[in-house]
Order: sequence, then structure tokens, then C-alpha cells
Amino acid sequence: MSTPPTSTPRPSVIQLSIKEKAALYAAYIPLFSEGGVFIPTSREYSLGDDVYVLLSLPEDTQRYPVAGKVAWVTPGKAAGGRAQGVGILFPKDEKSRALKLKIEEILGAHLASDRPTQTM
Repeated sequence: MSTPPTSTPRPSVIQLSIKEKAALYAAYIPLFSEGGVFIPTSREYSLGDDVYVLLSLPEDTQRYPVAGKVAWVTPGKAAGGRAQGVGILFPKDEKSRALKLKIEEILGAHLASDRPTQTM
């Protein structure tokens, strides 16, 4: 009796379109060295899951593909009324470095703000 081959599940694809700077500020995760983004979702994810994100930024027609990993999960009914979702860590590559710089360029002085975000 042979066991069936195990297949690696394909990463889920999430399209995230951020229309304004305030929303980008709330979703961006500068604490991740490579950058990252919070995605509100009710779908169940586990730490380390591969996720393919198509990210659109404010005032930019380009969509940025990111093959990231789930780095944290905010469950439903989380303390402090935080939105349910996942924090996606950008991979260590040139495209992600360029995307991180692009996001930080868009946010500019907002990065130093102490306004609360959907992240940490």
C-alpha cells in the first residue's frame, strides 16, 4: 500500500488596493526589516503560510506582486477592536526593497507619526 504524494498547497492570492495615504500608513509594517503589510481578512491563515499579494498603492497605477509569508495573525474579536487579518512579511529581494522604499516615499513624514495603525 503506497501513500499518495503530498502536494504543497499553492499560496493564496490576495489583491489589496490601498487608495489613500492614511490607509497605507495603517497597513504598512515598518518593523519588518524587509517591510510588510497588514491585510484585513476573515480567512484562516497560519504563521509561515505563503501568500501572493497584488498590492496597489495610492496615486500609483502599477500593481506590485509580492510573494510574502504570514508573519502574524490577528484573530477575529481581537483585543482593542483590532481588525481581523494577517501581517505579511515581504521577501528578501530587490523587488521588495524597491517596494519598501516606494511605500516609505509615499508616506514620507507620516512614518514618524504616533497615530495608531492596524499593526503593532
